[in-house]
Amino acid sequence: MTRAWLLPVLFLASGAALAVVPLVRGSTREAVVLLSAFALVAVLNSPLAFPRSISAAEARRRSAVDGRPIVFWRPGCAYCLRLRFRLRRRARRLHWVDIWRDPEAAAEVRAANDGNETVPTVVVAGRPHTNPDPAWVREQLAPTARRG
Repeated sequence: MTRAWLLPVLFLASGAALAVVPLVRGSTREAVVLLSAFALVAVLNSPLAFPRSISAAEARRRSAVDGRPIVFWRPGCAYCLRLRFRLRRRARRLHWVDIWRDPEAAAEVRAANDGNETVPTVVVAGRPHTNPDPAWVREQLAPTARRG
């Protein structure tokens, strides 16, 4: 869990350190804008930007019941962030699994990607798809979507 928060904490610390310079010069507004920008980047690279993660085992169980795709992701991944924001509210309908929190999930992603932890890896009907187009993932959420 510590690894998931390392990057956001580094962004906040860097922003705070850089904001000291304009603050010392007397430009409070510039310091606030700079710190706010770093805080936004920190939130976007944190687990807070994603729906709540569950374990790989729980995701497989839920997916077997409701047929919804499973997304294996990790904090700090620009492609995962792209998928998350392009899906908008529909992202909550997927089962999200943080591979940094679940070693079983990381092993499953490596097995699907020739030993690499390439994310996002989306599993639809038991078949993994590495870094799929967000529009394709949206189609998989449609009630009449053909699986496979």
